[in-house]
Amino acid sequence: MARIVFFTGAGVSAESGIPTFRGKGGLWERFKVEELATPEGFAKDPAKVWKWYDLRRKIIAEAQPNDAHKLMALIEKEHGDVWVITQNVDGLHRRAGSENVLELHGNIWKVRCTACGISYYEFKTPLEEYPPRCRECGGILRPDVVWFGEPLPPGVLEKAWELSRTSDLFVVAGTSALVYPAAQLPFIAKEGGAYVIEINPESTPVSRIADEVMRTTATEGMKLLYRRLKEGRYL
Repeated sequence: MARIVFFTGAGVSAESGIPTFRGKGGLWERFKVEELATPEGFAKDPAKVWKWYDLRRKIIAEAQPNDAHKLMALIEKEHGDVWVITQNVDGLHRRAGSENVLELHGNIWKVRCTACGISYYEFKTPLEEYPPRCRECGGILRPDVVWFGEPLPPGVLEKAWELSRTSDLFVVAGTSALVYPAAQLPFIAKEGGAYVIEINPESTPVSRIADEVMRTTATEGMKLLYRRLKEGRYL
């Protein structure tokens, strides 16, 4: 059975109203990454970091999966061996119905205790206090996401490499392909013999190695891809 892998970034969720990080109007244009998305920034002012993350959680809670999310989930139901490797932490792929989801950078709805290490989902927003406290030991909680300077969760990158290397169709959607080690995945897929498609309105490092480039939004690109899959293209 042919394996399809979708590799997604912030551009996929942008059409659901969730701001991207880079580019015009991106979050890092308005906020300093070193203050809000690093262990050092959290250690210095955990309340400030949590207020920013709680604002993002509120935006995400009000957002809905868009057609790109939904079509990836539909393709999984119709083809079986379909995976989503995402850099997004918003959980919209799962809400859209995708089951085979690998979250490279964690999930904004999960929290992790800095004292006892327990990790669990906390969907309450707004939070009652900043920083929130662990339900088990009372320690300070942090968002269970990967910050700059931190390694990916154990086993996650290895699984992403395996899926990329063994994919037959590898679709890169809505990512700048600038954040490593995730940015390596399309190149690993290409070396493994996959047919690589990029869906992005702008050029990225993936553009030069892609077999096909769709210079459009994630939703429009996924609609075209879905029609072509139904016609028997690619696989």
